[in-house]
Amino acid sequence: MKSINSLVFITGLVLCGCNQTNATIENKTEHLKVSTESKGAADSKDKREIQALIRKAINWANSKNTINLLPAVQDKKGRTYTGFDLAEHKQNLQKLEASNLFAAEFINNYNQIILKLNQQLKKGSYGPWLVGDMPSFTFASDVDPWTLCQDVPYDKPNPYDFIETEVVSLTSSKGELDWKWGGLGPEHDPVPGYDPGWKKFKYRFRTVKENNQWKIAYLEGFDLKASTAKSF
Repeated sequence: MKSINSLVFITGLVLCGCNQTNATIENKTEHLKVSTESKGAADSKDKREIQALIRKAINWANSKNTINLLPAVQDKKGRTYTGFDLAEHKQNLQKLEASNLFAAEFINNYNQIILKLNQQLKKGSYGPWLVGDMPSFTFASDVDPWTLCQDVPYDKPNPYDFIETEVVSLTSSKGELDWKWGGLGPEHDPVPGYDPGWKKFKYRFRTVKENNQWKIAYLEGFDLKASTAKSF
């Protein structure tokens, strides 16, 4: 009888342990599910904020509030550009910061582009840059560095408002993405005359969080090495 009671007691302990183990597994599974759902919601929110950011940035770049990317200075005869107006360039840096759209990394990089171009122009490394001609370096020469395009896919509605993004990598503080031209209008119908071929073009950009706000850290058209190369 004593042996039977012992067996019942041990069986009860085993069952109790199993129940506790199952409860623990269920709790962990539920916690993991909630954590995954929370992360997915956060990622989705960040992606929406970043898409809104790139749209605002490209709109700003094409507004009256934008900067003169190449504040060039002519020689006394008005024949060639000899460098850049660094006072105007300093104002450009202040405008970029005041827009609250661009990270310190982006502003710093643009500063380095202009300073290097200025130095190389004064040394004559690019050859003569004649007034009225395209620059003899790559930056802002053949295409708009903000979009890496010479044109836009359509005029109305505003194409910058329908830019789409694709995530390459995204954390809570950094993101690398591609943006491309969207082809849907305000009513989510195809824009008349829109060529879907535009969608095959993708442009890389990076974002970082500064003071808990997403900002542009890099745009492909502002790559330092590519921008300061000789164009011909």
